[in-house]
Amino acid sequence: AIAHYVRSLVGAAVDIRPEFVRCALSSYSGEERESILSETALHMARLRVRDVNKKDVQVDPLNPEIDYERRNLTKATGKSFGVIYEGFKLQQLYWNFIDPQERNLDHLHLVVTSQLFATWDLNDLRYHARVGVFGFPSIISTSGVVEAPAKPRDFYLKRQLGENVHALKEAYRESFIDYKDSRMTDVMKGYAAQALFYSLVGYPFCEDSNCRLFNAHRQSELLQAQLLSPYEFCPKHQEVLDQLKQH
Repeated sequence: AIAHYVRSLVGAAVDIRPEFVRCALSSYSGEERESILSETALHMARLRVRDVNKKDVQVDPLNPEIDYERRNLTKATGKSFGVIYEGFKLQQLYWNFIDPQERNLDHLHLVVTSQLFATWDLNDLRYHARVGVFGFPSIISTSGVVEAPAKPRDFYLKRQLGENVHALKEAYRESFIDYKDSRMTDVMKGYAAQALFYSLVGYPFCEDSNCRLFNAHRQSELLQAQLLSPYEFCPKHQEVLDQLKQH
């Protein structure tokens, strides 16, 4: 559905490939594949954010952590529950797996993942979970959609007061996106559009809170921009798409 959406925006060819690292490893075999797999698992374990208040903490990962990453890399749908990765370093790692012939502006590589990643914020000097890291490649996270934008303030207050989390989620389920949410695909289309605009014009965001390119920091803003807005894109960004289609 996301691929079809991107194709409808610009009319470009869109390929759907298997899980990113598994797809890259498929071109190797035997000892070479095992060596690259082991090295990548080690790198993934090193990319873990272990303390959101400390930047670039260098820790030698434990063997169980490396084994965990290796298992994730070989599964059809690797999921890292409870693990946060450094977003820009994850992007750098993925860059190494892109075919050199596709490392150019003619290609947009978009990795859709359930892995949660964060980037360092210079304003309050701590890591914050993100939905997207845009560049080469761009990475967008379904877990980021759930965890990064802030939920309603009352939700956090009631949770701190000891109210049942499942009951709270049910009471507020229209106020934020949760795991296994039927609205997730439509939301991810908007973040795919942000990756597309980063590739096209070098900047993925818009100040219009009704535009799909709005950089939402709260769940209410995300819902408005991606699901409730009377239009998809503001006039300025819609014009960019219209011009692209004409070419």
